[in-house]
Amino acid sequence: METTTQIISKQELLNHWIGHRALTRKVIDKFPENDFFEFSIGGMRPFAKLVTELLAIGAPGIKAIVERSASTFNEEAATFTTKADYLAAWDAATDAITRDWDGVKEEQFEEMFNLFGQYNFPVLQNILYFIDNEIHHRAQGYVYLRALGIEPPFFWDRY
Repeated sequence: METTTQIISKQELLNHWIGHRALTRKVIDKFPENDFFEFSIGGMRPFAKLVTELLAIGAPGIKAIVERSASTFNEEAATFTTKADYLAAWDAATDAITRDWDGVKEEQFEEMFNLFGQYNFPVLQNILYFIDNEIHHRAQGYVYLRALGIEPPFFWDRY
């Protein structure tokens, strides 16, 4: 009989994600107000738009997984007008992720789930997508900050 060893616990996965969210928050905070909404390079979206996407995915995605609901992806719902609004929304979303995390059961991780009616993958793969997508967009924020002459936070400073 083949046995497997668990490499990371459900709680460690959450801690890893929350660490990434703490770092992304630091990146948001580093942006000057106008540049947060307007600065871009090479046709990429401004960082505010990227953060709007992240806000539409993480907490709503976990809630959909817990409720087993077929919610739709709604990036246009956010109407934030200041960086402070985004930071408050980021904190609220992080709290929601942490609160709803207990509702995700380990035995669900391998179950297929059609997230937002678009991504039919195992629950774990959806969660890893949330984290990977955040890292991807945060990296764009790092490029923007450097182009603006602003030193971004250390990539390892997640708390």
